[in-house]
Amino acid sequence: MTTSDGVPETIIEPSAVEWIPLGDGEWFKPLGFGPGGWRRLLLRLRPGTRVARHRHRGEVHAINVAGHRRIDGRPELIGPGTYVYEPAGNIDSWQAVGDEDCVVSITVAGAMEYLDEEGNVLSCDDTDSLRTIYLRWCAKTGFSPDARLEIAPHRVDRSDEN
Repeated sequence: MTTSDGVPETIIEPSAVEWIPLGDGEWFKPLGFGPGGWRRLLLRLRPGTRVARHRHRGEVHAINVAGHRRIDGRPELIGPGTYVYEPAGNIDSWQAVGDEDCVVSITVAGAMEYLDEEGNVLSCDDTDSLRTIYLRWCAKTGFSPDARLEIAPHRVDRSDEN
């Protein structure tokens, strides 16, 4: 099955994907690199690890799978099963809290810009940069890249529909 824009149905067992290091206390499992700059991933943070102040250039849909996190300036403790929506342009930072790793399932479009206190962009992550991290990790560790992660639309021949 495919969507109207030609994206095929994809089933990936996350336990078959390795955790790829992003930084101290932070790892990800890619679940899809899609057209238009979106990506799907699991993000894991060790308790106490902070995601620095950042701005999303596209929408974010996140569901906590395990552990807890707290978004700076918000009173809610976000735990397993909690859904968080962040509109494009949202600026925040957050931290994994508690005694267990925080795992978040994230679907995001566009770049994530890390900011200094004045709002200047220090660095940027996007679908291409995470794909590059994944491919370099595969080359370094000897894992074969999973072709199912490249979720690209394909041309659908609709000439018979008339």
